[in-house]
Amino acid sequence: MAKVILFDLDGTLLPMDTHQFINHYIKELAPRVGHIVEPKKFVQALMAGTEAMIKNVEPAKTNEQVFEETFLAMTSLKRDEIWPTLDEFYDTVFPTFSHMTTPSKKAKEVVEEAVKQGFRVAIATNPVFPKVAIDHRLNWAGIDDLPFELVTVYEELSFTKPNVEYYLDICERLRVEPTDCIMIGNDVQEDMVTSTLGMNTFLVEGNVIDRGEPHYHIDDRGTLDDLYEKLANRQGIFK
Repeated sequence: MAKVILFDLDGTLLPMDTHQFINHYIKELAPRVGHIVEPKKFVQALMAGTEAMIKNVEPAKTNEQVFEETFLAMTSLKRDEIWPTLDEFYDTVFPTFSHMTTPSKKAKEVVEEAVKQGFRVAIATNPVFPKVAIDHRLNWAGIDDLPFELVTVYEELSFTKPNVEYYLDICERLRVEPTDCIMIGNDVQEDMVTSTLGMNTFLVEGNVIDRGEPHYHIDDRGTLDDLYEKLANRQGIFK
């Protein structure tokens, strides 16, 4: 029987249109650093830094370090010239983006039911954001007070989705084998890739992201309500 349930956050426990959310985030952030770096150049460096994190395979560097190296090199800035402005943005502006999400009480009920059923739980969100941004989103979802053993943030992780190294790192941190885990997410490629490691998978419907390729095995699928019922009744992969 599986021991650990890994939950994706955006589009899974926190219903949202991720594409719209990211576009809004960039649209709001770029002008606020305009007094430091030209907004278009900032966005290019932001995207390049994100791509560098996704491509990174060096375990010795955190995603934060990889992002900073690429971003600062492209903007010719020093960290202390722009990071205070970014920190202020995450503290004061980012929290207002909650209107871009549609939190569901069922998310908390699902996690609480998983704990009740004896599963260990962790948040396996793509660690391309700093901890403060992920903490805000946990709060919006109403699950920030739940006993997650791990929440993946870019200050601590060295890999990202869809790299299997990201999931193997999680398993190592939790001291479990991939076959001891169930991955619950809404992204067919980034989350369901865990099936190649032997994890059982559950695709949450409502905000499904599917790029068409590659295809991965999906053990079960349904809404958050369906997920709750299957957990509560120990059906399928939750037996």
